[in-house]
Amino acid sequence: MPSQKPRVRRVPVAMPDGGTADQPWYRSLHFSGFSLLMLAIIVLFVVVLAPSLRTLIQQQEQIAEQQREVAAQKADVTQKKKDVARWDDPAYIEAQARDRLLYVYPGEESYLVMGAESTASSAKPTTDSGTPVSSTVQTPKVDWVQAMLSSVLTSGLTDETTQELVAPDVSGTGDTK
Repeated sequence: MPSQKPRVRRVPVAMPDGGTADQPWYRSLHFSGFSLLMLAIIVLFVVVLAPSLRTLIQQQEQIAEQQREVAAQKADVTQKKKDVARWDDPAYIEAQARDRLLYVYPGEESYLVMGAESTASSAKPTTDSGTPVSSTVQTPKVDWVQAMLSSVLTSGLTDETTQELVAPDVSGTGDTK
């Protein structure tokens, strides 16, 4: 029996002409009444629900912020309760009286060393802004009320620009920089 080979028959096929190439792609779209109705409903939902969704998101953020504040306040209350509970201990009260108020028992002698921290470091103490702290009382050389009143009146009644105006000297040094 000879081997049976399937017969293959080749038939020429021509693709249908899909239109001219000069038409844009959107010309091939066809809208039915139902698809236009659905598109209108979707647009209406977006227009109606967008402000509500924005309000919902803002409210959720406010709720989260309030919850964080409540958690922080609860932690603060817990810490304050612990601090109050410490004052029930007589040993803690005694330690605070000795440290803060410099109390001592009868017969004890207490010594308070003044200026011990300045001998450890030779640098002069400074304020938070970095200016050195003076040990003498300084009197300002300018009347700040008069300087403020003068500044307000000058700026309100002058025709000069802000770059042309000169600020009054309130430093007390007498320099007119």
